[in-house]
Amino acid sequence: MKLRLERPIVFFDLETTGTSVTHDRIVEISIIKVYPDGSETVHTRRVNPGMHIPEEATAIHHITDQDVADQPTFDIIAPKLADFITGCDIAGFNSTRFDVPLLDQEFHRAGIDFDFSGVRFIDVQNIFHKKEQRTLVAAYRFYCDRTLDEAHSASADTRATYEVLLAQIDRYPDIGSDVKTLSEFSAMNKAVDFVGRLIYDDNGREVINFGKYKGRLAEEVLTVEPSYYDWIMRSDFASSTQKAFTAVMDRVKAARNTSSIPEAAEGSANA
Repeated sequence: MKLRLERPIVFFDLETTGTSVTHDRIVEISIIKVYPDGSETVHTRRVNPGMHIPEEATAIHHITDQDVADQPTFDIIAPKLADFITGCDIAGFNSTRFDVPLLDQEFHRAGIDFDFSGVRFIDVQNIFHKKEQRTLVAAYRFYCDRTLDEAHSASADTRATYEVLLAQIDRYPDIGSDVKTLSEFSAMNKAVDFVGRLIYDDNGREVINFGKYKGRLAEEVLTVEPSYYDWIMRSDFASSTQKAFTAVMDRVKAARNTSSIPEAAEGSANA
């Protein structure tokens, strides 16, 4: 069964300086852009992270400071990268929890407010975990009956992710083959931001998913405790989380301003 596309989809993988979405940086990015007619465009390039690549990260992806010393920093490649993926859906392996939020953070630092709002995401790892509970190397062996050479190189991981998804479509007819159905199936929860600090409840309302207010409606919390929003904006949260809380806070302010208008009008009439 083929992947049914209404518009292009990009499969991508990042190699980074570490596992922190907010602190770490990209050192290599690989993208396979697949078009509705099945044709592909492939790009892989290394990136100077502007910081030391820790030895424990190098031990995984084998990229050293010397390897990226003459490479451009992310802010240099960001405009062309944003153009390349605009209008595309996005797929990856563990991408919704790591690669996408880290990419969003890099765009934010580069001064690019990339609009992910219309993007449908497919996380191949989530499909795998729901069906088989494995890692990418095991998934590639399980679905494709081949050994993944050069695991943790961005280009090899990206190609493997694409091939695993095609094999999953063949193996599990119930997950569908169109992007909308695959995106819905691969979502682990209805996250508002990329890292799931806010999630939607069954009524489409934003619910806080961490800390002392976990399980509370974000709008209610920000209404009674506006300082909580200030703390979110001052603290080390991902930019997508801060954007999501800002959207809720804007509604709270708008509701507050609307409710105060009749009072002001009544006061003027009495005067």
